[in-house]
Amino acid sequence: VLYFPIVIGPITTSYNLSGVSKLQLDPTVLAGIFDGKIKKWNDPAIAADNPGVTLPGTAITIAVRSDSSGTTQNFSLFLKDAAPSAWTLGSSSTIKWPSSAQAASGNSGVAQVIKSTPGAIGYVDYATAKATGLTFASVKNKDGSYVAPSPTAASAAAAGVTVAPDLTFHAVWGTGAAAYPITYQSWDLVYATQPNANDAALLKAYLGYLLGAGQQLLGQLGYAPLPSSIDQMAVAQLSKITS
Repeated sequence: VLYFPIVIGPITTSYNLSGVSKLQLDPTVLAGIFDGKIKKWNDPAIAADNPGVTLPGTAITIAVRSDSSGTTQNFSLFLKDAAPSAWTLGSSSTIKWPSSAQAASGNSGVAQVIKSTPGAIGYVDYATAKATGLTFASVKNKDGSYVAPSPTAASAAAAGVTVAPDLTFHAVWGTGAAAYPITYQSWDLVYATQPNANDAALLKAYLGYLLGAGQQLLGQLGYAPLPSSIDQMAVAQLSKITS
């Protein structure tokens, strides 16, 4: 089986907090929020990240995924890597969240919980957050910069990753002042040996489009194109598809 990386995406920390249109959060604070230790929006730890911002005493409701999810996997990996001393719930596609969490299926389900619940915060992929009209925080990255989620910032996070020989990687907690630190990535998985030459040719053409002209469409859809170095590795791998 060959792994063809296709797309990078930011995972937002979207929130519903009346009167607060700009919010900054560092990994340790996010760990405290999502493991249930930080319970109110005016907690001193959140205030320290947001000087000059008036934060209400509203109770925090965390919105999380009820289903097994790559978004959960990558969000929890970020907390594990970026705040290892504060995050104790591990990294997996499913997490045993605090009992007070509101769980919903899919990114769209979590987005709706956030939108309908004053004081809520949850992790939602950028494309869904934008489509739902959510407000999201800037997150402190490995270089110490608070960066807002965007396709450009997600591509920047992936630019410095170490790519395995099978072209697997993750861009969570990547380096670079412009890098947004919470991302996911997706691959197309294909059999290297196809049943006949026609199938092999069609598959190469399809993947070639996704790795070529298709990359230019991603930004307008809320996704991030691959860094050119990774894209070139994937294009070079097309020759491994045979019949």
